[in-house]
Amino acid sequence: MSTTAVPHRASLVRRLVRLYAGLVLYGASSALLVVAGLGLEPWGVLHQGISELTGVAIGTVSIGIGALVLLLWIPLRQRPGLGTVSNVVMVGLTMDVVLAFVPEAHGWAARIAVLVVGVVLNGAATGLYITARFGPGPRDGLMTGLHRVTGRSVRLVRTVIEVAVVAAGFALGGSLGIGTVVYALAIGPLAQFFLRLFDTPGSPEATGAVAGPSPRATILRP
Repeated sequence: MSTTAVPHRASLVRRLVRLYAGLVLYGASSALLVVAGLGLEPWGVLHQGISELTGVAIGTVSIGIGALVLLLWIPLRQRPGLGTVSNVVMVGLTMDVVLAFVPEAHGWAARIAVLVVGVVLNGAATGLYITARFGPGPRDGLMTGLHRVTGRSVRLVRTVIEVAVVAAGFALGGSLGIGTVVYALAIGPLAQFFLRLFDTPGSPEATGAVAGPSPRATILRP
C-alpha cells in the first residue's frame, strides 16, 4: 500500500461521516420545524401540503419529490453525486423517524425554542453536507441546471422556483408563517458560518457535481 493511500482513505472516511451526519441533521432539523408549527422552509411547505392532502408521511413525500426533481436533471444534463442520491433518501427517512418520537411542542415558548434549534441545526447540517463535497442536493441541482440552460442568474432562478413551491404548498395546506421568515433570514448567515467552520482547505472534491469551485460557491441547501 502506498504511503499516500492511508491519508486518502482517512480523508474519504471523514468526508463520508460528514456527509451522512449532515444529512441526518438536516432531516432532524426539518422535523423540528414541523414540530414547532410556526412555518416551514419553502420546500417543506410543499412537502407538508402534499402530506396533508394525501395522508402520506411528510418525510416520505420529501423522498418522492426529491426523486421526481432528480428526474428533471436528465434533460438539464446534470450529474448527480453520492451526496445527491443519499440526500433523496436520508433526509426524508430521518424526518419520519424524528417525527415519530418527538412530541408536539405546546406553548409559544416551547415552539419558539424548537424553531430556533431547528434553524441552527439546519445551518450546521448545511455546512457539514456541502463541505463533504459529494455533489449538490436534487433541488439545488435543479436550480443550477436551469441557471446554466436559461442563462438567468442563480438568484432569480432560485427565487422563481421557491415562490412557486411556497405558493403551491400553501394552497395545498402547507404551513407558512413566522418560522418561514426566520428561516429565510437566518439560514444564509448560519450556513456561511458553518461552512467556514467545517471546511477543510485543500481537500479534494469527490465529483464534478458540486455547483461551484468551493463549498462557499455552492447553493446553501441540500
